Amino acid sequence: MAMFAIRFDMRNPEIGGVSMAERYAAALDMAEWGDRLGAMFFGLSEHHASADGYLPSPLPLAAAVAARTTNIRISINAIPAPFHDPLRLAEDIAVVDQLSQGRLDIGLVGGYVAEEFTMFGVAPSERPKRMIELVTTLKQAWSGAPFEYRGRTVQVTPMPFQPGGPKLTLGGSSEGAARRAARLGDAFMPSEPHFWEHYRDECLQLGKPDPGPGYAGDTRVVYVGADVDETWDRVGQYFLHETNAYGEWQAAAGVEAGFHLVPDVETLRAEERYRVVTPDEFAAELKAAGDYGFALLHPMVGGVPPKLAWESLELFEHEVLPQVQ
Repeated sequence: MAMFAIRFDMRNPEIGGVSMAERYAAALDMAEWGDRLGAMFFGLSEHHASADGYLPSPLPLAAAVAARTTNIRISINAIPAPFHDPLRLAEDIAVVDQLSQGRLDIGLVGGYVAEEFTMFGVAPSERPKRMIELVTTLKQAWSGAPFEYRGRTVQVTPMPFQPGGPKLTLGGSSEGAARRAARLGDAFMPSEPHFWEHYRDECLQLGKPDPGPGYAGDTRVVYVGADVDETWDRVGQYFLHETNAYGEWQAAAGVEAGFHLVPDVETLRAEERYRVVTPDEFAAELKAAGDYGFALLHPMVGGVPPKLAWESLELFEHEVLPQVQ
């Protein structure tokens, strides 16, 4: 039986032709859809000061999802640690974890977009220090006991629903980030596979259990369409918007995370980072993967309007899932 999840970043470029309120409403409806069909998780991302309205505050949206769903896990991947007050973040996460009754998972990263560091008045060189303080504070805050924070004794309430708080996965795109994740976090999500070996090596040096073979987040997008060429004509511009938005950020930061600037939809299609597949093709791929069959759906990728996104999701529901369940 194949598994699936859905993710959202709430980009809303002008080419989408819908209001931000319409897009948020659609995301909540899609959360209910995923919950009804047994999706593993509802994924959210965070970035700031993006011209297309990229989601800057995932926790309020996570709270709304918690109120509209029952079983689906809510995964925030990822919160840029340097831009958050540790105590306030500990409180906000605890409240959302209570609302969801323990369905919340948290990813933390150091951030890489220059405009965000400027916006919050944080020097990029402060990332390691701020990440260490944030993770340490979250774990202390969720212990339930008073603790020392910046020279004073504090106590955070309420406690999260999950004892000890939500699982903290640290992301990164450097050896330093990988080794820091081994020392501080509960798990690691590298931007590229080769960083995993640094994480694994640090775990072994620390006497922690061997985390095993490496893995990395798959940033490829698979979109279901009844007719491949027609679907590309309808949604290709949104794929192009996403890859170039990420590509511009990552090129400026020198980050290895899989995106780059692409001149046109035809070039993007040839690269196969974004794929349009028919329901039968997708079902065949998932069945061939056996126990490893997994579909990560990104229905409003790059600003795809909700109406088009629903067409893809309905194909997945009615023509893919029945073949792989």
